[in-house]
Amino acid sequence: MNGFRHRAAIDLRLLGEGQRSWVMAGIMAIMLFLTVLAGALGLGVARSASGIDRQLAGQLTVQLVEPDAAVRDARAAALVAAIARVPGVTRVRAADRAELAALLKPWLGDVGLDPELPLPVLIDVTAARDVTGAVTAAARRIAPQAQVDGSARWLAPVRGLLATLGWLAIGLVLVIAAATAGVALLVARAGLDTHRDTIDVLHMLGSTDLQVARLLQRRIARDTLLGGAIGTLAALALVALFQTRLALTGSEVLGGATLLAIDWTLLVLLPIGFALLATVATRLTVLHTLGRKL
Repeated sequence: MNGFRHRAAIDLRLLGEGQRSWVMAGIMAIMLFLTVLAGALGLGVARSASGIDRQLAGQLTVQLVEPDAAVRDARAAALVAAIARVPGVTRVRAADRAELAALLKPWLGDVGLDPELPLPVLIDVTAARDVTGAVTAAARRIAPQAQVDGSARWLAPVRGLLATLGWLAIGLVLVIAAATAGVALLVARAGLDTHRDTIDVLHMLGSTDLQVARLLQRRIARDTLLGGAIGTLAALALVALFQTRLALTGSEVLGGATLLAIDWTLLVLLPIGFALLATVATRLTVLHTLGRKL
């Protein structure tokens, strides 16, 4: 193990270290900081959207408008009984008049409490799965004018926004990954130009292009891992702070964006992935350049 470390240290010094390595590590720290934030955004959005889908998949509202109070009450009772028999339905409850009056109070004031005012019947339905079609059919057999609305339809704009944010996060990660490969490419070419004489000597001593490529890719992999670890730790600390703040909001949508253990693991593995990407980009660049010029 000590021999391997000694050899690696010699290899790194052979093609130079110093200020340029710190610049590379700093760039990678910034790259990984932004990537982890984008990745956390994408994973959090995915968790939030999944939570919305699970919560609202079986939430329905049946609305019945009937001016005749006697007919309305009779049909409401029949609707509750019929919907309760639909397979998959776990809960059916008709909202009472006081609840409806409270919902309408911002627009009607206390007029909603007037017993002579006809109010629609609202029936909340909870199911273990999506039973919109079956509930609609059961409701229409009792009252053809009944309307069945899925709760998910009202949050469709929110769901669309979350999907857009998720794709944006994926795009940012891909763009930053491409930029990282580009930085590795430029650093590799700069290293070849700076150490051209040293590389010529290595070739005369019998070193192959592959061995020279390994010298550069080790240095770039080290700088990427060092800078990536710093950037990742800073980003994870910021993400953890945001997670704590989101949990305190009490919002189901925002609270659903909490990352799971697998999400944190994926974020921690990002520096390794970027180091591999930079290593491959360096290897291909050096082999291509040496094969064409040297």
